[in-house]
Amino acid sequence: MKYTRTGQVMQFAASNPNLFDRFEDFWKHYNKKEGEYDTSVSFAEKEEKLNKELIKEIVRRSGVTYATESNVEQWAHKQTVAEETFAVVGAMIDMILPDSVLESIGLYTEMKNIGNGDSVSFDIKPRDLFVPSKFGRSKRIGNIKKQFMGQKTILTERRELTVGVSMYGVLSGKESLADLAAKIVRSMETAISLDAYNAFYAETAAMDATATTGLVVTGYSQASLLRLCEQVGAWCMGHKPIVVGTSQALLSVLPDDANYRYAFDDSYVRVGYIPNISGYDVMRLPQVADLSTEFGLALATDRLWVIAPSAGKPIKVILEGATLSNTTSPWDNADLSQTTTLFKTWGTGVATNSIFGLMTI
Repeated sequence: MKYTRTGQVMQFAASNPNLFDRFEDFWKHYNKKEGEYDTSVSFAEKEEKLNKELIKEIVRRSGVTYATESNVEQWAHKQTVAEETFAVVGAMIDMILPDSVLESIGLYTEMKNIGNGDSVSFDIKPRDLFVPSKFGRSKRIGNIKKQFMGQKTILTERRELTVGVSMYGVLSGKESLADLAAKIVRSMETAISLDAYNAFYAETAAMDATATTGLVVTGYSQASLLRLCEQVGAWCMGHKPIVVGTSQALLSVLPDDANYRYAFDDSYVRVGYIPNISGYDVMRLPQVADLSTEFGLALATDRLWVIAPSAGKPIKVILEGATLSNTTSPWDNADLSQTTTLFKTWGTGVATNSIFGLMTI
């Protein structure tokens, strides 16, 4: 699957589209997306070739006519070179980030890209139906029924990521710019995924837990899970729900019958969960690292969610504008060290008229 490129990225990459194709292939190899990258070239060779092409593109864009591999120290510290370096990196981030985020949380997330300074509001249509009433034969007008549409605005906030960088090391090939760009993408993807998941977690935790009719159930049973599926399907106007959770949580999704058996080649053994229960698909949520705790995991392993994605994904992620950067001059510091601050603006929130269920195992 080729990643979608925004108009802004396509315009930036128009003069050298092959460079961005190479980075996309490098990124997919970096993340071991089997079947989506060129296997005829090793990862190390791809990284080396990509870095050389990146340096050539940076030199071309910065307009340093006397730049060669033998006089890197003479032009590496020019401010225009630093600006063009991270303009290229920012464009590569903007190309990869949207699809990379959706690969992680796309089951329950819808994404929109907006321009710098723009805002986005979502129309929330009522999910209620008009109720036909019994009516006398000698009457002309009954009770008026009218529905009103709501609206939800998702606000964006700017984030920053500051990294230490040696322009000489990068432009001389001693440090990998491709690896740095890939790690920045992964860092931003993780932060956005956590924001989206936390919004989803908080929304489901506040739902009605009334016995037999509520959307929150404590303790797994097949009957309770099917009741949630039927509730979500019925109140999402017939859209078919799915059951989602982490690999550990999905281990519990089994029939109530204690006499079931499974062979070594069954899906429960091969992938760790059954892909379908009583006609409802079961799908795994990729786990996300909890960066606040060493080796911690962010997604709850004791929760199952029932959602109907075709009725409207509950979480909205808004990416605003391009990735911006500010690189300091090496002459600002006594040790000639430099820092680059990258700025990316996004927002997450719940905006949907669909309902969803929660089961705590």
